[in-house]
Amino acid sequence: MAKSAKTLRITQVRSAISRPADQGKTLKALGLGKIGRSVERPDNDSIRGMIFKVKHLVEVEEI
Repeated sequence: MAKSAKTLRITQVRSAISRPADQGKTLKALGLGKIGRSVERPDNDSIRGMIFKVKHLVEVEEI
């Protein structure tokens, strides 16, 4: 039986205002943009890299 892929729930907790433009674009690429908004994304290296770039703006939990 195949093990299901892990999922990450990413919630924006801080604003991207007064941050470098690339951090705002990274939030948009993750599907965020407003404080309190959450998205679920697959747990892979590219998503982990985007999270690392904006780790001070988001909270992450594994599902």
